[in-house]
Amino acid sequence: MKIFKFGGASVKDADGVKNVYDVLQKVGSEDVLVVISAMGKTTNALEIVIKNYFDKSNEFHASLQEVRKYHNQILLELFDDEEHDVFFAVNSHFADLEYFLRSNKSPNYNFVYDQVISFGEIVSTTIVSHYFNHQGLKNNWLDVRNFIKTDATYRDANVDWDQTQKLISKGVKKKTLNITQGFLGSDENNFTTTLGREGSDYTAAIFAYCLSAESVTIWKDVPGVMNADPRYFENAILLNQISYREAIELAFYGATVIHPKTLQPLQKKEIPLFVKSFINPLLPGTSVSKGEDLDPKTSCFIIKKNQLLISLSAIDFSFIMEENISEIFGLLHKYKIKVSLIQNTAISFSICIEDKFGNFNELKTILSKKFKVSYNENVSLYTIRHFTKEASEMVEKDKEVLLKQISRETLQIVTKE
Repeated sequence: MKIFKFGGASVKDADGVKNVYDVLQKVGSEDVLVVISAMGKTTNALEIVIKNYFDKSNEFHASLQEVRKYHNQILLELFDDEEHDVFFAVNSHFADLEYFLRSNKSPNYNFVYDQVISFGEIVSTTIVSHYFNHQGLKNNWLDVRNFIKTDATYRDANVDWDQTQKLISKGVKKKTLNITQGFLGSDENNFTTTLGREGSDYTAAIFAYCLSAESVTIWKDVPGVMNADPRYFENAILLNQISYREAIELAFYGATVIHPKTLQPLQKKEIPLFVKSFINPLLPGTSVSKGEDLDPKTSCFIIKKNQLLISLSAIDFSFIMEENISEIFGLLHKYKIKVSLIQNTAISFSICIEDKFGNFNELKTILSKKFKVSYNENVSLYTIRHFTKEASEMVEKDKEVLLKQISRETLQIVTKE
């Protein structure tokens, strides 16, 4: 079986859904499991719904109707007959969403987030599945929450691999086209969980691992894995082949083309990963597999924006020792704050972080009891793998460099634009 993953950009409108159908016609759909994300910017739109819900905003109902209207427009462009079953199915999903928002009693933001945000993927795959059937491409729609079981760490759940393996091995039909949702799972009480933003790639890898798949293909709006994000860097080039190790390094430092968790399960079973263009599906794209690292060594540029640079120093000018660092990392773990860079001197400790869950202010209050805390908001972290002098100079040009760190293969620079 092959695993395909299509992200939100590939199904952002009716033409996108039609194009995914065309891609499958060109590359084959028998014995394939397709993982599909929410349509377009639906996840962002549902995040606004959640914010308005908790803020008790007057905009709450309007923001929810915007999501419904967006999907209804896609339906009207895909199906001529408004009596088609898909309209009933989609309306039923939105009715379920509205019922949850009316009846929910939980004040837990992360719990509510996962229950609401999941409707993006559920509705998206419902539309795609019905459209494929309408076009004569028969398929089997799967609710991924019946297959991927996790703990109850809402918004960043951990997979129960034993249970997931059993459910997928038993429940996924072979020799047919299966369609399911990315990003989602469920806990032991069958409440919806999510695997972290952009987690649909990881979903594809989970299914691939449990099914010992032939390959995984991530379909993107770029030709493959580039050495830099074309939105921020001119003259980005395609990397034809990279090793699992190099791909893991790039993902760890923030390359968004592959989700960081995706590669480990694939590497364990040596399942090749392809990153291809859904615009030109017959082009070879990038292959990620067992083998040598980049050769020749190509400089790869990664940028993470909206980061926080924090510097801690002891109030009494004493050394920052192991026990201090251990305490700091304990707090970072407690508040679910991702660290992208670390640098320390005798009396100071600096970290560049990503505050995904909005916990920094609470953490800062705790840290301020023991340390002098200074920080810069909205900084950018540039990482250059296989850096050269020319690459470094290009990144630093016309920027204020707040911190710079060099290792054997990697250069990291924190800048204020």
